[in-house]
Amino acid sequence: MQKNNKNTVKAVNRNVRSSPRKINILLKNIRGKKADLVIRDLSFARQRIAFDIKKTVQSAIANAENNYQYDIDNLYVSEAYVGKSIVLKRFRPRAKGRASGIKKPYSNITIILSEKIKKEEDVHGSKS
Repeated sequence: MQKNNKNTVKAVNRNVRSSPRKINILLKNIRGKKADLVIRDLSFARQRIAFDIKKTVQSAIANAENNYQYDIDNLYVSEAYVGKSIVLKRFRPRAKGRASGIKKPYSNITIILSEKIKKEEDVHGSKS
């Protein structure tokens, strides 16, 4: 988990209608990337759930820009994880009077962005 750092911003999307297993496949691809590259990658992802993840990342970027005045060019995804939420349980009629269960899982997506602070380089030139 992330320590309470000054230059981090969080956005949580609760009760997303998809299983955590499917969401985690996309979240693995965006961890550690710059925020603008993440938006681009999710725009062209084929999975349906990519739209909800993209919406969460855009919310985190908006939080950083409006609430904390961070420069959006320096933001990157430091953490992206998913957790289980409610599970709707439904039944499907089967042969011979039986019923089989259907589980419809929901998830909570959490995106944490950090601001990469550029270190000042030596202004004295090379030391060769």
